[in-house]
Amino acid sequence: MSEKPLVGVVMGSKSDYEVLSAAVEILRALEIPHEAKVVSAHRTPDWLFKYAETAKDRGLRAIIAGAGGAAHLPGMLAAKTLVPVLGVPVPATLLNGMDSLLSIVQMPKGVPVGTLAIGKPGAANAALLVAEMLATTDAALYARLAEWRKARTDEVLEQSLEQEPQG
Repeated sequence: MSEKPLVGVVMGSKSDYEVLSAAVEILRALEIPHEAKVVSAHRTPDWLFKYAETAKDRGLRAIIAGAGGAAHLPGMLAAKTLVPVLGVPVPATLLNGMDSLLSIVQMPKGVPVGTLAIGKPGAANAALLVAEMLATTDAALYARLAEWRKARTDEVLEQSLEQEPQG
């Protein structure tokens, strides 16, 4: 996006984008300026620290962090910034994201990470939660979010389980 990003979407490796793309799609649909970056807690710790420490000054209002396996990315980001971090467990191991979920959700008192569901539903909900947070002070975003939500309601109401008569 051309505007200054308000939301960072970060992941430990490029392969995690398959899951985090659900967050990016929602942010795009709601016209929320964002950036997507690979920031590895284990392979690029100095870059992680710089990313977190400069987040507020760069205008970020929230960070969505996806992580699989040991899932250190969301917690380490949260340890280095006061910008809210939302963690999305990525099903990257044989444990299908349960290991990541348990790791992210058990942050120690004083270093919170909002933890969402495993996989794409969690990534989408992370973007929606960020949108709701930002919409408290942005009337235009609030209206776009309300329209988006109404469209989801209309989709459900338009569904039918009736089948055509077999002839």
